[in-house]
Amino acid sequence: MSDALPTTLICRDPGDSSGDIVIDLPPDILAAMGVGLGDFLSIELVDGSIVLKPICRIKAEGRVDSD
Repeated sequence: MSDALPTTLICRDPGDSSGDIVIDLPPDILAAMGVGLGDFLSIELVDGSIVLKPICRIKAEGRVDSD
């Protein structure tokens, strides 16, 4: 995770009984990640930290099949 941008964010319940969470990412975090509205992120747990990555970056690493 050499390009990590450690930060603490609040996860909130959307209130729809789905079991989902909502994480509001500040504009500076989105800009640093090179993503914006409508982009998709992967989420995984790595060594006790939640790691978000843009889907296009994961495809470039060969970890997701192309559509």
